[in-house]
Amino acid sequence: MKIASVTATTHKLPVKVPLLDKPVDRELVFVRVETADGLTGHGITGPNLRFAVREFVNTELGDFVTGMDPLATERIWEKAYWKFNQRSNSGVVMSGLAALDIALWDLKGKYLKQPVWRLLGGYSATIPAYITFGLLEYSRDQLVAAAKSFVEQGHDKLKLVVGINDAKDPAADAARVRAVREAIGPKVELMIDANHLFTPMAATDLCRMVEDCDIRWFEEPLHGNDPRALAELRRRTKIPISAGQNEGHRWRHRDLITQGAVDIVQPNVVYVGGYTEALKVAHMAQAFNLPIANGGGWPHWNAHLIAAVPNGWRVEFHVPMWLTGNTFFTGSPQPERGTLTLSDRPGLGFEPNEAALKEYEDKTART
Repeated sequence: MKIASVTATTHKLPVKVPLLDKPVDRELVFVRVETADGLTGHGITGPNLRFAVREFVNTELGDFVTGMDPLATERIWEKAYWKFNQRSNSGVVMSGLAALDIALWDLKGKYLKQPVWRLLGGYSATIPAYITFGLLEYSRDQLVAAAKSFVEQGHDKLKLVVGINDAKDPAADAARVRAVREAIGPKVELMIDANHLFTPMAATDLCRMVEDCDIRWFEEPLHGNDPRALAELRRRTKIPISAGQNEGHRWRHRDLITQGAVDIVQPNVVYVGGYTEALKVAHMAQAFNLPIANGGGWPHWNAHLIAAVPNGWRVEFHVPMWLTGNTFFTGSPQPERGTLTLSDRPGLGFEPNEAALKEYEDKTART
């Protein structure tokens, strides 16, 4: 069996988010791999430099892997990595390689008639799931309303984004966090996510202000995921620190782990280089007695990694990306009362919604 073609397209969906009048745009790159005998696999990566990623896959990466054995995921990954990224940069190459690798694992699962999560390790089909509901676009009252709504639906783990007013007003963020905690009560887990927005001083101030709110983790609080500064922040607060969702390979995760920067490691398969690379990060974290938890969204793909390994802790259902996945793919698993159960269907277990992909294809900058 050989790879016959690899194609990439970009798509943009205006997502209707609860309580917001205007939709929130979410973009992704969709990659399809086909073999000469008609077997097909699909994968994605996120919006970062999406047009460049699309063109890289269509003009370089796809041609390079055409003719290779699609089941040889380690060999394809290694050869492509050394061809296009021998200096270990993140960005376009790793995002493109991630989408390709995910598609190859989907194809491998279909060929072997096994789900990806089982091929990767098969630890548990049922995993914890949490909801990222709290967007910066929400007012404080909307945050409270949204949080209550998800709790009423049975979800027991919630996350909200901090960094209001350009991340220069920790007191305003603390007030938002405290309002949510008071609304949901003490039994619901609550996480916060800064998306790299804070300086060390501002992050320290926010930690001090919300430590009594029983925060499960503070995700990517500092500019650039600076391991040295993250390690110092860990020493200053009792709130666990997590990071890594946009890191493009195992070496960046190695630095976060070995420098004592994180309590929770967060490889995201759509950015780190797919399952082949993410599995290495998961095992490295396990060797340091650290859990992995999905951050950065795209739950339908990351769930397979979390379910595969014993230190897989929880998968993130980030509302806009969750709804985007539901639109562009059919048959994807959904969280129920704080957990997610993956099926035994081969490959990823869900398929592209071809009509939706066509309707929302974004051909911008295409030549």
